[in-house]
Amino acid sequence: MSNDAQKKAAAERAVEFIQCDTLVGLGHGSTTAFAIERLATLLQTGALKNIRAIPCSLEVEAHAKRLGIPLTSLEENPAIDLTIDGADEVDPQMNLIKGGGGALLREKVVACASRREVIIVDGSKLSPQLGTHFALPIEVVPFAWVVEKRFIEGLGAHVRLRGGKEHPFKTDQGNIILDCQFNPIDDAEKLAERLNARAGIVEHGLFIGLATDLIVADNNGVRHYKRDDGPVSF
Repeated sequence: MSNDAQKKAAAERAVEFIQCDTLVGLGHGSTTAFAIERLATLLQTGALKNIRAIPCSLEVEAHAKRLGIPLTSLEENPAIDLTIDGADEVDPQMNLIKGGGGALLREKVVACASRREVIIVDGSKLSPQLGTHFALPIEVVPFAWVVEKRFIEGLGAHVRLRGGKEHPFKTDQGNIILDCQFNPIDDAEKLAERLNARAGIVEHGLFIGLATDLIVADNNGVRHYKRDDGPVSF
């Protein structure tokens, strides 16, 4: 299968978990876009009914509106039944690096509010250790980016300001992203704790213990893993 075919296969398997009368979180990214399109089709045909969705970014919100998916908010519905989202890197414990698209803050908020967090990836996103293949995105307030860059470099990372100084990338909340390459991360939980303690860091792309399900599609087919079953053998 091509890379897009793998993404589509994983996305469509995940949508099978959605039932009628469900509140669904819609993640950000190219893989999740296939899930959003499949969900819209099932709503149009009547195969699914009474679905409401909470988008993880303004881009996803616009996409879902174009497809006619009914939207709501966390203010109105703070407990989400199931969220479908992608990931940039997944380790055998189903911990994740996310944020390649810059929506990590909203994605983590939605993940924390979800009873079930279904992660969909193609086979290239699997990794023996986080940070091996993908830099860790860290969202910081613009006022503090230089201070936080120096702090993160002190932890052993090579840090790049996404977009550069002249045209820095801005998140939906108006913050900026530092892409931090650790090659790889020795202790993801400890690193998450240190980043959480910094005032200028709004959020980071380490999603520890949040994924309940992992759908992987590659040339060997589509596989479903559950966190409760223990470490995944890639």
